[in-house]
Amino acid sequence: MSESASKHDKKLVRGLSLLDATMIVVGSMIGSGIFIVSSESARLLGAPGWLLVAWALAGVMTITGALCFGELAAAMPKAGGPYVFMSEAYGRPVGFLYGWAQFLIVQSGTIAAVAVGFALFTGILVPQISGANYIVEPIVFGSYAVSLSTQQLLAIASIALLTFINTRGLEVGKWIQNSFTITKTAALFGLVVIGLTLGWNAGGALFSADWWNPSANGWSLDKAQPAAAALGSLAFVVVLGKAMTGPLFSQSAWDNVTFTGGEVENPGRNLPRALIFGCAIVVGLYFLANVAYTVTLSLPALQNAPNGRVAAAVMEQILGAPGLIIMAIALMISTFGCNNGLILSGSRVSYAMAKDGYLFAPLARTNDRHVPAFALLAQCVWACLLILPRTVTYAEGSAAPVFGSVYTQLLEYIVSVDLISAALSVLAVIVLRRKRPEMPRPYRVWGYPLTPLIFLTLSMFVTLTLVYLAPTTAGIGYLLALTGIPAYFIWRRQARKKQALMGDSLVAAEK
Repeated sequence: MSESASKHDKKLVRGLSLLDATMIVVGSMIGSGIFIVSSESARLLGAPGWLLVAWALAGVMTITGALCFGELAAAMPKAGGPYVFMSEAYGRPVGFLYGWAQFLIVQSGTIAAVAVGFALFTGILVPQISGANYIVEPIVFGSYAVSLSTQQLLAIASIALLTFINTRGLEVGKWIQNSFTITKTAALFGLVVIGLTLGWNAGGALFSADWWNPSANGWSLDKAQPAAAALGSLAFVVVLGKAMTGPLFSQSAWDNVTFTGGEVENPGRNLPRALIFGCAIVVGLYFLANVAYTVTLSLPALQNAPNGRVAAAVMEQILGAPGLIIMAIALMISTFGCNNGLILSGSRVSYAMAKDGYLFAPLARTNDRHVPAFALLAQCVWACLLILPRTVTYAEGSAAPVFGSVYTQLLEYIVSVDLISAALSVLAVIVLRRKRPEMPRPYRVWGYPLTPLIFLTLSMFVTLTLVYLAPTTAGIGYLLALTGIPAYFIWRRQARKKQALMGDSLVAAEK
């Protein structure tokens, strides 16, 4: 390594306290989903009781997953999190596939989706920021187009700004994270309190609709999910799995704190606690928020909230027009703070892979502020590129294209791949208990082996549901992840060539 390279290749520092780590968990989880996705879940399920069941089951998955990740993170507190866990449990190829999928789909896709959400909510206050207000008109390529609207530009700018902030050092990044997380958690708590007190009314879904009989509320399988009809008596169970997709996306990214395992103080103690405390806070608030939705809004109002903005509908019903503005500001804060946590932590996975020789060498370098600046930049560029595509459809009888957004498709790609990744990490708890019984484990998962089995069962249930009901989007997600197989062999060959050259250099030096 050259003198200039080594000068800037500084190690990560353990500068994240228990509070900081918990704020990464909470801040990465609370984004836009909790304020939007309940509308779609309510349409699919047709009854308030089943809506709460979907959120409760998603919460069980989150808590059991966090308990399992706590054991792995405490035992292997290194940058990269699940990349390290899977490499240890299953070998380097599986670990590489995880890291590849994170960079290509899950982490970068989530950053892109949350940034689009930030721009979408900003558009409520600034109408000029719109998906239809083009700077560069759409250029059509078959079923997709590339464009640059003011909405897309703002989303890209927000990612670039947060990436720049995080290159300034861990202290700056965590200060932004803590400030925004505290603010948006308080806003979500305020929504819960306002909904459960001022919003309580006899017309709310919990009081005016049948709790457990969707048909009594005008629901039918043909309208909700006709593809499930072939399953007969199991149809509604499968629909319940599909309805959990939104809640699971809303509760995703809790594992991001493990990506920063090399920067957490006293990781054997603080990583498990941050995971458990952070997830418990968010799962509790999310469930109460949905109770607030169902006591404030009628079932039809909940199902048909404009653009799915359920939280905004609640605030508008209680406080009028000012409530809509307050909610828009809260959502802007929430999505901006969420992306800071995703950007801060996500770059540590590609950094860890590059340190092992399986990605471009510059990604393994840290700058003079002890952060992986090159990895942050690469993540920024790819996430911004994911914002540019738009779907193209044609109305019946019209040749004029209708340009949509890939936001919804991104969510289904993300959830389908993320479920498999999380399940493999949780399964690693069982594998490593057998494979590496001597490994020091400062924390052992509560309720083992029942806890990981609960997570694995629910994860398999939702995964199979998506494969059956959304095969196209789920399949594309899996195919993108599997492109990591040839990529792995390319990087392995490069790594071996490099090792051989280094060996030849040593021999020549000895001579």
